Amino acid sequence: VQLQAYGGGLVQAGDSLRLSCAASGRTFSSYAMGWFRQAPGKEREFVASISWGGRGTAYADSVKARFTIRRDNAKNTVYLQMNSLKPEDTAVYYCAAAPSYGSILVNDFDYWGQGTLVTVSS
Repeated sequence: VQLQAYGGGLVQAGDSLRLSCAASGRTFSSYAMGWFRQAPGKEREFVASISWGGRGTAYADSVKARFTIRRDNAKNTVYLQMNSLKPEDTAVYYCAAAPSYGSILVNDFDYWGQGTLVTVSS
């Protein structure tokens, strides 16, 4: 699976932004998908994940109730809707694919996109 994330940009605190991750390959629907982020000088951290069928979702506490992950298997795309953005959300956001749903660990995701930068100004 090849992944390409896009949709990042510079926004102000309180704004919304939607990230997309386009996947190539016919097996997209068999993978759980996740979003991670990495701020400068920090480790990559889990943001959200979604099961292969979309019924299962999980979020980091820091983004719960503000971010929403969903997927469209017909379009081979996973989305991250980010609302009420805060300066601390500033990071490079990565999408990733895992063979099973339920993990929030970087090492459990086998395929990674190139990342898209989100900058939130105060």
